[in-house]
Amino acid sequence: MSKNLYFITLDRLIEELQLEEVYMPMSALEIKITNREVNRPGLALAGFHTVFEPTRIQVIGRAEMQYLYEIGRDLADARLDAFFAHKPVALIITTNFEVGDEILTPAKKYEVPILRSKEKTSPMMATLIASLNTHLANRITQHGVLVEVFGEGVLILGDSGIGKSETAIALIERGHRLIADDAVEIKRVSAKTLVGSAPSLIKHYVELRGIGIIDVRRLYGMGAIKDTEKIDLVIHLEQWEEGKMYDRFGLDDQTYNILGIDVPSVTVPVRPGRSLPIILEIAAMNNRQKRMGYNTAEEFENKLLAQFGAANE
Repeated sequence: MSKNLYFITLDRLIEELQLEEVYMPMSALEIKITNREVNRPGLALAGFHTVFEPTRIQVIGRAEMQYLYEIGRDLADARLDAFFAHKPVALIITTNFEVGDEILTPAKKYEVPILRSKEKTSPMMATLIASLNTHLANRITQHGVLVEVFGEGVLILGDSGIGKSETAIALIERGHRLIADDAVEIKRVSAKTLVGSAPSLIKHYVELRGIGIIDVRRLYGMGAIKDTEKIDLVIHLEQWEEGKMYDRFGLDDQTYNILGIDVPSVTVPVRPGRSLPIILEIAAMNNRQKRMGYNTAEEFENKLLAQFGAANE
């Protein structure tokens, strides 16, 4: 069973998926969904219950409805009673099928919520699974700033006072968007994808030392903010250290691990005179090029090696 520390109340799923409440034994606000996995109970309706997981939302579509019709009313009643006896957290009937007494009677007996969707089974399940993966994803809160730069989600990390928030404001001035300042809530929504957002209390706000808290949405408009963004690149800001060897060619591929996912990472030394917004814009564009299969550093290295090879001939 997929265990999760987080939950979403059933009423939020009802609203998101525009589900009809056919039978609710209690308020949907009181029903907590904790399992990201969804189940079509074909085996359960056939009488196999050994590995049945009641914490999963159950989905019945055309195939299950046709099977119940073909096995006859008496057997169908027995199978449905055994199915509902496990008290699944909720059952969704797709394709706007009529919900008859053969389903309502055992549902009321065991107090199992019944919902109905107008959507066909496959697209409804895809939407449901995507929603559950987002709401119930493993997550951490990271001190930093998250901005969208040329469509790339850039997570800016660094010590307090290094200039993360000031850099974010400068990027907003250049037409990019703020997702979160100071604290970034990061969710692992798939095996390869991290999505960041701001805690509700500080959403759209930036703290600037000497100025205080500013509301980016009110100062710069709705185009300057975004609620969520995937994390494509991590930028570490650090004070410039004389004598320290910094990567000058970009051949050393660095990564930063977040929730088990390695994200491309770049360390940017900070000192007076360096334009951090421009540097971050270039880093974001360069990262996108790498993901598209073009690596400038590798191309430059190959040209150097070819030139040295020709000179030694």
